[in-house]
Amino acid sequence: MSQTATPHTFLNGRVSVLVGDLTQQRVVAVVNAANASLLGGGGVDGAIHRAGGPDILVACQELRRTRYPDGLPTGEAVLTTAGRLPARHVIHTVGPVYGAAGERAVDLLTACYRNSLSLAGQHKLTTLAFPAISTGVYGYPREEAAAVASRAIADFLAIDATITEVRLVFFAQQDADVFMTYHAFPAA
Repeated sequence: MSQTATPHTFLNGRVSVLVGDLTQQRVVAVVNAANASLLGGGGVDGAIHRAGGPDILVACQELRRTRYPDGLPTGEAVLTTAGRLPARHVIHTVGPVYGAAGERAVDLLTACYRNSLSLAGQHKLTTLAFPAISTGVYGYPREEAAAVASRAIADFLAIDATITEVRLVFFAQQDADVFMTYHAFPAA
């Protein structure tokens, strides 16, 4: 499943799993695995801020000033411009730090996906691209995250017809392979 390979699809083609660059996805919104500050950082967060340019940072600073002076709470989601990205919007969500979240880790990671999808639905954003939230420096085990993410997405799409396409974009083939082994999407 290289970047040119046909992606794996689920839920009658509404969900696809692929390897690629999240910042280059031509969708209405990309989801950012943000940190609570909303001011950029490393990994996916840094890549989105670098590729999207200063407009994203300005929008995030305004959110911090007006709505989230202490930072975006874990599991919540907010919408900004996408700046120079091919997408029109960025949905920022803060995943749980594995271990620090304790027994709430599953609920918080589920909330990241559910709240991002709900925000997209509220704004009639029909196509989204997600990274693997919390599986980098936040240490969420990829195997567990695959099951949590796929259940949250399947549950949401079962009750929402607004969103027509969800892409799960993995930077590395090995991460996509782990997801394909441990996802919980129903068999076609």
